[in-house]
Amino acid sequence: MSGAPGYVLGSDEAEIRRLDGQAAAIALPTRLLLQTAGIGPGMRVLDLGTGLGHVAFAVAELVGPEGSVLGIDQDERLLGIADSRRAAENVAFATADVRSFHDPAPFDAIVARLLFQHLPDAGDVLQCVLEALRPGGLIAAIDYDGGTVRAEPPVPLVATAIDWVERGLRSAGADPRVGARLAPLLRAAGVEDVTTLGVEGYLQPETGQGPALLAGVIRSLAPQIVAHGIASERDLGIDSLEERMRQQVTAAGAVVLAPCLVGAWGRRPAAR
Repeated sequence: MSGAPGYVLGSDEAEIRRLDGQAAAIALPTRLLLQTAGIGPGMRVLDLGTGLGHVAFAVAELVGPEGSVLGIDQDERLLGIADSRRAAENVAFATADVRSFHDPAPFDAIVARLLFQHLPDAGDVLQCVLEALRPGGLIAAIDYDGGTVRAEPPVPLVATAIDWVERGLRSAGADPRVGARLAPLLRAAGVEDVTTLGVEGYLQPETGQGPALLAGVIRSLAPQIVAHGIASERDLGIDSLEERMRQQVTAAGAVVLAPCLVGAWGRRPAAR
């Protein structure tokens, strides 16, 4: 299994604000997918790549006081913020690599949101983390299918920004469309009874969410975009990018389609 790649979007203050905004935007579909997958009361759950703990906190509400959640991540800064926000006693955080994490007690369920797009060896990682799951236990992966992103009707600057994001992520070894492949990845890792479902967000022009979310990703990804010759700093015009997109979206009365949030889930084979 290859070594852990760096998280290309970083963890500075701007990225933390972006992560919080993104989490708020996808909180409802995330909860829907977790509940539909079967996360429920009393479960002991492992949250992979927990970051700021948004998913861990959502899962803690679903499993209730009789359940528990352990969120793991390699970024100690993000984990520190997550722990400072922790209000429930059934949530804990630990610094760990998803490739080598081990716990003596098996988990009832494993969840991961927006993790596998950043792992070139996602299939190998899935096979590894299944060892932390009890036989018959549930694994639920949630990630983006960026192939659905567009403005309707088309907006030139939005289309350009989407291209910058996709090319920038791919230049760092990430796959912004991995959501479309979550079910095959789970099946290839040996997961049984796999089900998949996507939830699409439609961002209305008056909210400004589409330009804000796109500009936020580009701001965090800008060093990668510039370093790989995808666009220059002048091309990006990052300080005015959100406002320029907002003006074009408003003028066109365009709806921005967010990346489809895809969930795929199934069970570790029961012991025979």
